[in-house]
Amino acid sequence: MGKKVFLGMSGGVDSALSCALLVEQGFDVTAVYMRNWSKDLPGFKCPWAEDLADAERVAVKLGVDLEVWDCEKEYKETVADYLVDAYAHGYTPNPDVMCNQTVKFGTFAERAFKEGADLIATGHYARTAPALTDGGPARLLRSADEHKDQTYFLWRVPGTTFNRVLFPVGGYSSKTDVRAACAERHLGIETKPDSDGICFIGPVGIRTFLLDTLEKRAGDIVEWETGKVLGHHEGAFLFTVGQRKGLDLGGGPARYVVATDTKENVVYVTADKMCPGLWTKEHTLEDCHWIAGTAPEAGECLVRTRHTGPLCEARLSVSEDGKSATVSFAEPVRTVAPGQSAVIYRGLECVGGGIIAPDPVMKPRI
Repeated sequence: MGKKVFLGMSGGVDSALSCALLVEQGFDVTAVYMRNWSKDLPGFKCPWAEDLADAERVAVKLGVDLEVWDCEKEYKETVADYLVDAYAHGYTPNPDVMCNQTVKFGTFAERAFKEGADLIATGHYARTAPALTDGGPARLLRSADEHKDQTYFLWRVPGTTFNRVLFPVGGYSSKTDVRAACAERHLGIETKPDSDGICFIGPVGIRTFLLDTLEKRAGDIVEWETGKVLGHHEGAFLFTVGQRKGLDLGGGPARYVVATDTKENVVYVTADKMCPGLWTKEHTLEDCHWIAGTAPEAGECLVRTRHTGPLCEARLSVSEDGKSATVSFAEPVRTVAPGQSAVIYRGLECVGGGIIAPDPVMKPRI
């Protein structure tokens, strides 16, 4: 009762209900809208003003103060620039992962605690559990709603930060229940669609975002098995492993991106769903982060390589310094583009993860 909580209020359903629940539980709540991006892109108007207006209406309804914090500089430098640079070098990054580490649980958390917050809260679908040892870092657990679970995006946040974090909607079993809870409280936000697209920018496609910064560069689309040129593209950085749409190769069988070579500006594709380049039994991870602050022991684990993707059984081995790791699968799994996150779980607990390292670019088999 009376503890001061700064809540990240996005203008969406989840943070609106989070705010209502915190008020009902007796917390002293200050809502904060983080303005991370306000730039319009060609054919796309950034929705930040509309989202702020929704956040303001909910704050008024609940009788809490709403502050607007300008985080655009931090967001551009640590999320947007990171995303563009990664794509330019043939990686497919997770901007939401970086946004959580550097903005929501970085800039926002640091400022909130400086301004007297006892705790911070967000509308993420996740849960925390107390440390296993006195004074140790909190543990991060998957949410009750496995489909909406967002721990995949939180693996770079240290457990010491989670010691002072609340996830009010993490115990809800479905988004339908969250919307119903908003309606019961007459928050006026329950029918708002889920946000889509790049983190906090809105439903703009990655192609539009990249071409606003990177120049088009014509290159070839090459059949992996034969080396035959099948078509052309406007930049190898626009494609990612496993991609099927957007190749614009006309008629014929559906084709999938096997690899991209951003140096030579070539995109390799195949029509064979069982192509070896689309499957793997092992991922090498770099830039690993462990929520407890120390690497977990080697052994059996669950691995998720896509948000809402399946949890796959694997065996984890970690380097001596904990900065790199390998996950080995008993059976082949679909390969994942370098730059994506592989997140490691032991039971319900998310223990950390790493960035999937690139394999050597596979040249045509001719």
